[in-house]
Amino acid sequence: MKKALYKTAFWLIVFVAGSCKTMADTTFIRLATTTSTDNSGLLDILLPAFEKDNEYTVKVISVGTGKALRLLREGDVDVVLVHARSAEDKLVGDGYGVNRRDVMYNDFVLVGPDSDPANIRGTTDATSALSRLVASNSLFISRGDTSGTHKKELQLWEQAGITPQGHWYREAGQGMGKVLQIAGELDAYTLTDRGTWLAYRNKAPLIIVTEGDEHLFNPYGIIAANPARYPDVNYNGAMALINWITSPAAQNMIGNFTIDKQRLFVPMHDPVQPDGNP
Repeated sequence: MKKALYKTAFWLIVFVAGSCKTMADTTFIRLATTTSTDNSGLLDILLPAFEKDNEYTVKVISVGTGKALRLLREGDVDVVLVHARSAEDKLVGDGYGVNRRDVMYNDFVLVGPDSDPANIRGTTDATSALSRLVASNSLFISRGDTSGTHKKELQLWEQAGITPQGHWYREAGQGMGKVLQIAGELDAYTLTDRGTWLAYRNKAPLIIVTEGDEHLFNPYGIIAANPARYPDVNYNGAMALINWITSPAAQNMIGNFTIDKQRLFVPMHDPVQPDGNP
């Protein structure tokens, strides 16, 4: 009899402990996002405000877009904030993610040494700039990490009709901040999102040499993991974050976030002014 009671008590404890763990886990949101949103300092502004208004704590995993999407595809995160629209659409189309929404945009810029050996400073055509870079045999540092920036870079090479390879092309396999540092040390060129560039420009002896091309547009989207495929994800938390970050309050915060009086990101939803008018 005692043995049966002990056994029953043991499984009751296991059940309660497991239930408590599940309940505790729902207070956390696992967010995989790009190094650009993390390096720029934007998340340091947004997430404390979200956590203040909601009963969630956001755990940030800062990686390239490719890695972030893989984490969601494997059910290891609840939500992603990334910038690679075609890859995002495929993720949703394949049934791994749901409820994708536009959040904000910035743009990419080509940066390089002040000496500008490729003579491309001031150009607004990215593919032309890359062609000149190759013709001048100038060094280019690629992120080489399947990030959104790396995907955009590969698109630009393809548009220029160039296969990037050889001694002038080096893949770092690092985040944007580290790549800017490497490019600065080697007097090389690289592609970066403007937000990270503004955050790191005083740490690397580089200048913007090419900007303004429409092909350098860089939109960001947020996607929840599909609860039908991953029943253990915190879908309610993910949707709370998605709804909040696309709300007027958060969009105003994004639009007002600056470094040296320069805005890093443009909100995709029209912020509401204090008087309540759009």
